Amino acid sequence: MSDDPETARQIEELAADYRPLLVLDVDDVVLEFIRPFPHFLKARGYGLTLASFRLTGNIAETASGRLIEQPEVTALLGDFFDAQADWQSITDGAAEALTGLGDRAEIILLTAMPHRHRAVRRAHLDALGLAYPLLTTEMAKGPAVAKLRGKSGRPVVFVDDQPANLASVRDSVADANLFHLMADNSLRTFLPSVPDDVIVVQDWHEAAPKIAGALGL
Repeated sequence: MSDDPETARQIEELAADYRPLLVLDVDDVVLEFIRPFPHFLKARGYGLTLASFRLTGNIAETASGRLIEQPEVTALLGDFFDAQADWQSITDGAAEALTGLGDRAEIILLTAMPHRHRAVRRAHLDALGLAYPLLTTEMAKGPAVAKLRGKSGRPVVFVDDQPANLASVRDSVADANLFHLMADNSLRTFLPSVPDDVIVVQDWHEAAPKIAGALGL
């Protein structure tokens, strides 16, 4: 898996930090996504029917019933992220959990989204009081987490709602502690079971002490 050069550039801007490393996905881990997104779609004349764990094939024009194709889904997602400050709130318990961990760990937000949305997301996170460094990537997350860790061998925890991202980090950082957290646990029914070495948590209240333990805090 290759690096995203823009993500690498963002990582190089960070100050050196040798504390245990906590890397967090944003959508449906730190910020609500799958709950507000249908309301955004409805305002645009679309409906979301979750029959599988993906957006393409599950979004239809309300008027015609036509399922929209990948390019249209991508465009709608772009519009949503441009307007995210109007729609996305903090996942329950996330702010408190991160405040509790923040002085003893390096917390990095790693979001898979087009780099052009980074400034909007940065401003929204700041407005919500989530001032942790934000990295965007358009490629696999594993190489970014490996680069973030550096050569120190410090403990690493990675939290994501997408099994593919957890697998990517396992491939790049063999001893990372992986946590599967979803803002909406009803979607778990659409997913294959995660590997045995992934710690499944139902919410931030359960996750926080387990993350602290995995980081040795």
